[in-house]
Amino acid sequence: MNRIAFFPGTFDPPTLGHINVIERSAALFDKLYVVVAHNINKDCLFSPEERVEMMRESIKHLDNVYVESFSGLSVDFAKKHDCSVMIRGVRSEQDFSYEFEIAMTNKMLYPELEVIFLPTDQSYIILRSSQIKEMVAFGANISKMVPSPVLKYLKEKYPQAH
Repeated sequence: MNRIAFFPGTFDPPTLGHINVIERSAALFDKLYVVVAHNINKDCLFSPEERVEMMRESIKHLDNVYVESFSGLSVDFAKKHDCSVMIRGVRSEQDFSYEFEIAMTNKMLYPELEVIFLPTDQSYIILRSSQIKEMVAFGANISKMVPSPVLKYLKEKYPQAH
C-alpha cells in the first residue's frame, strides 16, 4: 500500500518547527507533499514562488518529500494527488482547537481523508512565522529559529537580519 500524506500551510516563512513536523512525517509515509497554500485571508511577506523555493531548499535532504504550490481547498489537493492523510502541526491547546474545527470541516467535504495532529518538538513550540517576521524586522538574531535557506531570503527583505 502506498501511504501518501500532505502537510498544507502558508509557510511565510518556513520555521524549524515546520521542518521538524515535515521530517517526522516523512518517516511515517511513503510520500509526503508539503503544500504551500495561497491563503486569501493572509497578507504574506513572501510570494508563493519564494515560499516554495525556501521550502525546497530547506527539505532537499528528504527523498520522499515534494513541495507544491496550491490555490484552493486542501481537500481538492488531497483528491488530485491521492492523499489519504492530512498532517497538521500543533504547538498548543489553542492550535489544536483551531485545527480540530478545520479538520472536521475537511472530513465533511472529503470523508475518506484522515487527519493526524502532530505536535512539534518542545524546542520549537514557541516558533510562529508571524513572530519571526516581527523579530527580524527589529534586527533580532533568528538564526536558531529558521533553516539557513530561509535566513538568506529574510536577509534580502531585511538587511539587518542575522
